[in-house]
Amino acid sequence: MSENPAYPVGLRLSGRRVVVIGGGQVAQRRLPALIAAGADITLISSSATPSVEAMADGGEIRWERRRYQDGDLAGAWYALIATDDPVANTAASAEAEARRVWCVRSDDAEAATAWTPATGRSDGVTVAVLTGRDPRRSAAVRDAVIEGLRDGTLAAPRHRPAAGRATTPGAASTAGMAGSGSAEAALPGVALVGGGPGDPDLITVRGRRLLAAADVVIADRLGPRDLLDELPPHVEVIDAAKIPYGRFMAQEAINQALIEHAKAGKAVVRLKGGDPFVFGRGMEEAEALAEAGIPCTVVPGISSSISVPGAAGIPVTHRGVAHEFTVVSGHVAPDDPRSLVDWAALARLRGTLVLLMAVEKIGAIAAALVAHGRPADTPVAIVQEGTMAAQRRVDATLGTVGERAKAEGVRPPAVIVIGNVVAVGPARLT
Repeated sequence: MSENPAYPVGLRLSGRRVVVIGGGQVAQRRLPALIAAGADITLISSSATPSVEAMADGGEIRWERRRYQDGDLAGAWYALIATDDPVANTAASAEAEARRVWCVRSDDAEAATAWTPATGRSDGVTVAVLTGRDPRRSAAVRDAVIEGLRDGTLAAPRHRPAAGRATTPGAASTAGMAGSGSAEAALPGVALVGGGPGDPDLITVRGRRLLAAADVVIADRLGPRDLLDELPPHVEVIDAAKIPYGRFMAQEAINQALIEHAKAGKAVVRLKGGDPFVFGRGMEEAEALAEAGIPCTVVPGISSSISVPGAAGIPVTHRGVAHEFTVVSGHVAPDDPRSLVDWAALARLRGTLVLLMAVEKIGAIAAALVAHGRPADTPVAIVQEGTMAAQRRVDATLGTVGERAKAEGVRPPAVIVIGNVVAVGPARLT
C-alpha cells in the first residue's frame, strides 16, 4: 500500500507564537522565512550561530539561552526542532504531538508532523514543492519553476481587473511611481524598464518578467532588441526609436502613447536602453503618467556608463588609480550656450570621466578638457556597441581622440572613457 501524501497548506503565522529549538545551521536557514511571515518567534538554545545571534540582537526573535524543557511549546502554533541532541528532539516532538502543535524535525522527518517544502518566491507568488523523502528533487523542481516565472518562459498571466478597480478588498489603483514588488505592478499601467546596455541577457529578471506579461511595448532603439522577437504575437510593439541627428518620435508623442494604452486597460512596458533615469528621460515620462493618474512602476537597468567599459576590460574605478567616476552627457558641445556641464571643473578632476552620447562632439570635448588643464596624453577608450556581438574598442589619448574617432569611423552607440583606468588590466575580457 502506498504512503499517503502530505497535505499542502500555507500557514499564516503573523503574530502567532512559533518556537524554534536549536540555534545551529538549520535554524539559520529557516528563521528568515519565519521572520518574513511575521511570526512571534522564540528561540530556545544554549548556543547559536553568529547569524542567528544577530537576529536576536536585532530584535527579530527572542532568544532564551538554555536547553529545551517540557512546557516550552505551550501556546505555540508551529515548532521547528533542530538540535543535535536526539533525546531532546524526541521529547520536544512528543510535547508537540500532545499539544497538537505542527512540528518539523530536522533529524527525523518520519517522526515529524509537518515537512518544510522547498520554497521560492517570484513577483508575489510563493512556490512550495514537496517530493516526500527527496529534498534535492524538491529543490530542483522549485528552481525550475521559479526560473521560468522570472524569465517569462513559464506563462503565469495575471487576472487584470478594469483600470481603477481594486484587485483585493481595500486595494486601489494608485497613481505615481511604484517601487520594486509593489502592488501597482499587478494593475494595468506602465512599467519603465531599463533594458541594460544591449545584450538581452543583461536585462534584469524583473524587467524580463514584465516584458513577458505586456500587452504593449514601446521600445527605444538602444533597448535589447532581440527580446522583442520573443514576445507573443498579440503584443503590440511601438517603435520609439530616437536615432541621433535623424528622425525621432517626439517625447510628447511617446508620453501620449503611454497614457492612451494604459487608459485602455493594457499592461504597457516602456523598454529603454541602460537605466531609465540615466539620460533616458524616464522622469519626464513618470511625471506625465502621474499627471494622468496612471500607475507607474520603475524597473532600474544596468547603465551602459558602467557595464560597457567593464565589458571592454575597463574598470571605471581602481584602487590607487581612480577614486571617483563622473558620467557626463556629451550631446551638447562645450561652447554651446545650452550646455549645463562645467568642463573646467571636470578637467581638474583626477578620476574617470565617462561620456555618453558624445561621438559627434568628442573632438570639441577633448579640446576643452585639454584647454582647462587635463593632460593631452590622458588615455581614452571608445567602446562602440558595447556588450553586443559587434563590440569594438578604439584606444587613443585626449590629444588624438577626435581624429582617431573619425579615422576609425566610430558611430553611436558608443561609450567614451577618459582617465588612467583605460590603461589598467587586459585590453579585452570575455
